[in-house]
Amino acid sequence: MVSASRHGEAVGIIGPSGTGKSTVLKIIAGLLAPDKGEVYIRGKKRVGLVSDDDISGLRIGLVFQSAALFDSLTVRENVGFLLYEHSSMSEDQISELVTETLAAVGLKGVEDRLPSELSGGMKKRVALARSIICDTTEESKEPEVLLYDEPTAGLDPIASTVVEDLIRSVHIKGRDARGKPGNIASYVVVTHQHSTIKRAIDRLLFLHKGKIVWEGMTHEFTTSTNPIVQQFASGSLDGPIRY
Repeated sequence: MVSASRHGEAVGIIGPSGTGKSTVLKIIAGLLAPDKGEVYIRGKKRVGLVSDDDISGLRIGLVFQSAALFDSLTVRENVGFLLYEHSSMSEDQISELVTETLAAVGLKGVEDRLPSELSGGMKKRVALARSIICDTTEESKEPEVLLYDEPTAGLDPIASTVVEDLIRSVHIKGRDARGKPGNIASYVVVTHQHSTIKRAIDRLLFLHKGKIVWEGMTHEFTTSTNPIVQQFASGSLDGPIRY
């Protein structure tokens, strides 16, 4: 049995396109049920989807590849969406919390903009803010696990660096854009980007044809003798991975 993420870890899932990386995230998040195998979260077996009673106290946030913002809502309404819908907080409280959370991901003064008015990198940061915001009146205040699906896809190298550093900053081992300690206990990143592997990940799982074929620390990635890993790391056309 391989652990996708242990407490405090920054884990990456890499591998060829179409091998099931994003599917793994959706299964962890409880959006899909596995066809085979078992999922354990905090030592408890997941028997259903997001409504599992036994693990209902665990907060898992998922940042989609496309950012998945509501086009007709402002940034404030996007980030605070779940709070507006389900919390007992007042609108002023939510608005203040949205501003604080956007500041944590390095965004200020964008609350009244629409997604169409934002750059790709800004949309990614808004999506991150939406994933880490939480009802401060609840006992469990922050997501314990964040799942990122290709967080730097479509971004230029500089924007990618900004997002990669933000992923680190909201982790418990980092400090956010306000200089405050991060609140995310663990995170899992699906990525193809070498810069994301280098800057935002500590341990890697290599997925190929639905199976984990290699596991190791980030610094071991480029020195691995596994032919699949070597081909992926170098981008060579010669090797066991065929398109």
